[in-house]
Amino acid sequence: MEELLLKYINGECSDSEKELVVKWIDSSPENMREYLAFRKLSDITIWQDFSEEHIDRKPMAESLHKKKSLVFEVLKIAAVFAIAFFSFKQFYPEPKAAEQPVVLQTMHVPAGQRAELTLEDGTKVWLNANTTLIFPNRFSAKSREVKLDGEGFFEVTSSKLRPFIVNTAKYNVKVWGTKFNLKAYSKTGNFSTSLIEGSVEILGKEEEKGIFLKPNQSAVNLSNGEVKVAPIEDLNQFLWKDGIIYFDNLSFSEMITKLELYFDISIEVKSKNILAYHCTGKFRTKDGIEHILEVLKLRNKFNYNIDYKLNKITIE
Repeated sequence: MEELLLKYINGECSDSEKELVVKWIDSSPENMREYLAFRKLSDITIWQDFSEEHIDRKPMAESLHKKKSLVFEVLKIAAVFAIAFFSFKQFYPEPKAAEQPVVLQTMHVPAGQRAELTLEDGTKVWLNANTTLIFPNRFSAKSREVKLDGEGFFEVTSSKLRPFIVNTAKYNVKVWGTKFNLKAYSKTGNFSTSLIEGSVEILGKEEEKGIFLKPNQSAVNLSNGEVKVAPIEDLNQFLWKDGIIYFDNLSFSEMITKLELYFDISIEVKSKNILAYHCTGKFRTKDGIEHILEVLKLRNKFNYNIDYKLNKITIE
């Protein structure tokens, strides 16, 4: 690179070589400093050569002595420049790169799909169908906040100084480092939090102190506005993050509500007798709602019709 820099300084570069040198200089502050140092040494050499051309020629031995002296002087100047640069860097360190502005990003998972992402702090998040997560490109020095509408499973990176807060329509969930499942679809108004590891605090919008959960506990909001805490009955309900929908003796009406939410489709049940059915099973989300209904038909007698134009299923 030194040979190319010398050609550039002497104006002997081709257009392509000039472009290469300019890109190299602009690529980093270190390259710029190296170029300036090399330029300074080159200017010193040119000035010394110019002085020699305007003095009387001396014997060969003296000429060789001069050349050795010139090299020695250049090396001395280079050493001084390097020491000065090192001292400057020690007392005046390079300014930090300007921090990127905080930009809110939105991820929406459509019906019948799920998604996984890792946030800036290393926190892992799984998002269920029909879920929206709003999060910043970088967190502040004091807290880490995101907003969830839907269902998410969080593995939060531990930080005692920066709590991790998930804002939802009804409640906020505050943690420092833990694993938990949070369901908060604004469309249904239901809210539930299930703690797997660590500790979480559930806060009302105007509350400073909330309800703390211990591992293997779940909190569900009731119709009267209260929050009920109870043991987690079945961990299989969190298999959705692996793409599996799980029903455990679920009433047909409750199952319909889930299917409508996950697949973003309207389902009408014309026979009240069907609503008395209970459903148990595991289904892969990617197989679709029609596959689920076909399997359920094997045990529960019913027929269904799908109107794709109206995005509606009729069961009778």
